[in-house]
Amino acid sequence: MSNSGESKAARREHAREQARQLREKEQKRQKRTKWIVQGSVVLTVVVIAAVIVGAIFVSNQPSGPGPQNMASDGILLQGDGSAITAVKTGNVAGGAEPVVTDLADYPDTVNIDIYVDYQCPFCAQFETANADQLKQWVTAGDATLEIHPIAFLDSASQGNKYSTRAANAAACVANYEPDKFFDVNTTFFANQPAEQSSGLTDDEIKANVKAAGVDSAEVNSCIDDETFADWTKAATNRVTSGTIPNSDTPAFTGTPMVIVNGTYWDATDLTDATEFKTFVESIAATIPSTDDGTSTSTPTPSETPAD
Repeated sequence: MSNSGESKAARREHAREQARQLREKEQKRQKRTKWIVQGSVVLTVVVIAAVIVGAIFVSNQPSGPGPQNMASDGILLQGDGSAITAVKTGNVAGGAEPVVTDLADYPDTVNIDIYVDYQCPFCAQFETANADQLKQWVTAGDATLEIHPIAFLDSASQGNKYSTRAANAAACVANYEPDKFFDVNTTFFANQPAEQSSGLTDDEIKANVKAAGVDSAEVNSCIDDETFADWTKAATNRVTSGTIPNSDTPAFTGTPMVIVNGTYWDATDLTDATEFKTFVESIAATIPSTDDGTSTSTPTPSETPAD
């Protein structure tokens, strides 16, 4: 009986020892888990903080310098009766604000401002309908045309960022071959890739630039290097989140955004060249005569697009 009792007591003691060891093991496991969880939380917080700090750092970095001849974030084109040339300006330093075009310097012409995204199909519609008329007006010196390339449709080219790369290419042309800008702008829209396609490659963009009359190693290198991509992003942010200079409308409305002598054109049909022509002529009619009493040379109803 005593042996049986000792065996029973031994079993109880053994059970107690096993329970104690299990408790200690569980306590150690819970302690390790606690440290792992805490460490993971701390690591996650550190990573999130680093991402936030990195994002703030990047967003606070000044963009690279802008292109020559686009101090206003746009290129101003004018004509002398036979050709279209760009108004030459310096560039804007990285992080600096653009210099708004002073329309008082061009009192005798209709001043047409256009904001475009080269991936925007509505911009292509406007361009197709009105490019010939715009070219006639600007060449004749009846109008100035300020084109502002922006890029907010990168998501429409399957990650290819065609909007940014095309706007960068346009800026490269403005920087090195500004007098060819009108033709390049027209060619970009004539060869616009479909939305939600993969866009165009850099080589295809350079081929379009060459087709428009620009065969420049400097321009090609600028396109390959995306020299003005940061400036494009900054200029786009200024347009889409700020006020529109020289305009009676305070905010960005989408592309194409067309402003004539400060008046926003609220188009009903972008493909109707007559609608735009009538709007421009109505603005031209309000321009005062010159000091000698003669009428200012402006677009008139008798002027029609060249064939």
